Amino acid sequence: MDPGLRPVDKHLRDKVVVGNHSADRQQFQPPTAVASEEEKQPETATAGILTPRATEKPESFWEKLRNLDKKQWAIIIGVLVLLIGGGIAAFLVLHKSPQPVAKKTTTTKSQNMVPPTQPTTVASTMSGLQVDPSVNERTVTGIMVENSELARPQSGIDQADVVFEAVAEGGITRFLLLFQDNAPGYVGPVRSVRPYYISWALGFDAAIAHVGGSPEGLQDMKKAKDLDQFTNGSFFHRISSRYAPHNVYTSIANMNQLEIQKNFGKSKYTPLLRRAETPSKTPNAKSIDLTISSSAFNVHYDYDPGTNTYKRSEGGAPHMVVDEQGNQTQLHPKVVVALTMDQGIAPDDLHTSYGTLGFGHAYVFQDGNVAEATWKKSSTSGNFTFTDSKGAPLGLNPGQTWFTAVNSNDHVSYKP
Repeated sequence: MDPGLRPVDKHLRDKVVVGNHSADRQQFQPPTAVASEEEKQPETATAGILTPRATEKPESFWEKLRNLDKKQWAIIIGVLVLLIGGGIAAFLVLHKSPQPVAKKTTTTKSQNMVPPTQPTTVASTMSGLQVDPSVNERTVTGIMVENSELARPQSGIDQADVVFEAVAEGGITRFLLLFQDNAPGYVGPVRSVRPYYISWALGFDAAIAHVGGSPEGLQDMKKAKDLDQFTNGSFFHRISSRYAPHNVYTSIANMNQLEIQKNFGKSKYTPLLRRAETPSKTPNAKSIDLTISSSAFNVHYDYDPGTNTYKRSEGGAPHMVVDEQGNQTQLHPKVVVALTMDQGIAPDDLHTSYGTLGFGHAYVFQDGNVAEATWKKSSTSGNFTFTDSKGAPLGLNPGQTWFTAVNSNDHVSYKP
């Protein structure tokens, strides 16, 4: 027994406190002995027995655990399981192997905006076709190409941007080819130059490749960008399949290299006025004939609606060109222009001359139709302009443009 507690009087053990019997409580007298501090504490009734509260020792933590019933233990164990399980799960989440983080895609206005792009092509100043902007920074290269029957089929004509055709001497025609867009590696046969070809070339600020020339032509070349074969022979070569003088050939790459050596730089000129092509549904000029000199040099064109071009024939046969591998192609310019010009004989009485400056009548064939116009060239360095019958500027379709000089309007005929 706890020494701090004393036995309850025997007569109280047998007395049951029921209800509110105050009489019995008043009859009870505690012992006269002095009570200890513990005995002075209030009493409580437990199971009908009065026991002093202050004499009970508080239960320890472990005693409380031992006194828990099954239900309380079940609750505590459940809570512990939840806490431990949650802790383990949290540990695994925080310490698992890192996964690749998906790149976050935002849809902000700044990310969705695409900066405007610069045009990748521009209109060629020579042909009007779409080209890389660098093309217009090149030197325009002119090459004189022979058209005698021994020179046919020629090479490189099909890749020229602009072609001028006129009589060189004795009724034999010759071509001035102007290149800027394209760079064929096989061009010829190269022949001599004349003053009117120089005038046409200077309208495009072109360098001119040639093998000699007429006296007047060589004199006028002093005012031009000269690529003469006589003084620049290494940039030309002779082929073995033809006899001289019909066998001198070159390439645009060679001419460009020579132009760089001579520091010719970019050609500065006024381009021909161009327009958008609009093939006609009712062509009025599908067959064209140009009388230049004799049957071997007169020209015929047939309009091809499929390509909106003009298939060229000469001397009664398709006019073909041949590449270095021997492949042949019929010439088919996009635009054909007949220029009516005064034609005469040069002072040397050997070579032909033309009145290249001023103005004159012109027939412009494009889109299957013909437009009668007026040509004008104000100066040697100026370019051609064209106006229609009402005086309005007349544009040309983009693509190869072929100019042919004739000495009379009567030498141009056409039919639908």
